[in-house]
Amino acid sequence: MITLEDWALIRRLAAEGVPKARIAERLGISRTTVLKAVRSDSPPQYERTPTESSFVAFEPRVRALLAETPDMPATVLAERVGWTGSITWFRAGVKQLRPEFRPIDPADRLSWEPGDAAQCDLWFPPKKISLEDGTAKLLPVLVITAAHSRFVVGRMIPTRTTEDLLLGSWELIQQLGRVPRRLIWDNEGGIGRAHRPAAGVAAFMGTLATKLVLLPPRDPESKGVVERRNGWFETSFMPGRSFTSPADFNTQFTDWLAKANTRVVRTIRAAPTSRLDADRAAMLPLPPIPIHLGWRNSIRLGRDYYVRLDTNDYSVDPTVIGRMVDVTADLERVKVRADGRVVADHARVWARGTTVTDPAHVEIAARLRKQFQQPRAVAVGDDLIRDLADYDRAFGLVTGDGNS
Repeated sequence: MITLEDWALIRRLAAEGVPKARIAERLGISRTTVLKAVRSDSPPQYERTPTESSFVAFEPRVRALLAETPDMPATVLAERVGWTGSITWFRAGVKQLRPEFRPIDPADRLSWEPGDAAQCDLWFPPKKISLEDGTAKLLPVLVITAAHSRFVVGRMIPTRTTEDLLLGSWELIQQLGRVPRRLIWDNEGGIGRAHRPAAGVAAFMGTLATKLVLLPPRDPESKGVVERRNGWFETSFMPGRSFTSPADFNTQFTDWLAKANTRVVRTIRAAPTSRLDADRAAMLPLPPIPIHLGWRNSIRLGRDYYVRLDTNDYSVDPTVIGRMVDVTADLERVKVRADGRVVADHARVWARGTTVTDPAHVEIAARLRKQFQQPRAVAVGDDLIRDLADYDRAFGLVTGDGNS
């Protein structure tokens, strides 16, 4: 079979009037081949004679199993039907049959009214961030996208726990300036799953007067706006950047979002900032009362005068050892109070398994330990001094006149 280049050359030479015999001699092919090339309307293609594959014999049984269980894995199907050949060939055959048995789930195109919803998600940047103890790890970035305007706010948070997710959500909602009527979340454990909000989430939503929407599994279209933004971050924000700390990441990300929100979004043919006012006008106002969020715990301070938050230990003023203390923390600070008085205030550490010590607490502990180890002086009054002869008379060892 001649190549595509030879076929094109034959047709060109024939169009120029070169005799077919000369073309055949020049290319070293037969005159019959030249005639076929001139008469053909398409370039030559190799077509292999179809043969029956070994999968055909197993197809009826595979179809019967797929009719009962459309999502049965190919490996299980191979075991059930007794397939002994290459699993790659078997998977290819199953892949062609499976769409015939899976139920059809059409996805409608969604339209978002102003103020109606904001889509929330966690994005994990593909670059580890340096932490306080010298280690580096991948950290989550909470992203909220107003569905109508496509306006994006986001920040990196320490963990995926409910406490940090709600703290980050409240901070980002404050940046929006208003509360979307619905907050749409995927199956994030710290928020809720299977229509069951995590502890504290329902109270948070009630304070905002908004509605939490927990999406069912395999429903990416309902949260596609924020998902596409996550992919955009990796191609437009991340390349060529380095970060010295989570705070540095948040600074760079916030500065970049301020510019990114002014760019025209192709799907809405407008910049998010140009539609933000209409979006905000239809949202709910921020709650008039302060929202108490974050980590909260009450414990009795032990002799080692440290309290644990997440996986890290923070020192406390040793003068309150043995008393109940209240431990609170947000995304930035960890504070400990005793009877309303602050007895510890530390910057929150994002590393794991770290001990944070205030030198002042160590000095106080040393002073208290020294005081405890000193012997206590016992004051003896004059009224406790007694003549030993009184004890001799009391036990009858001497008579009243002093004789034994």
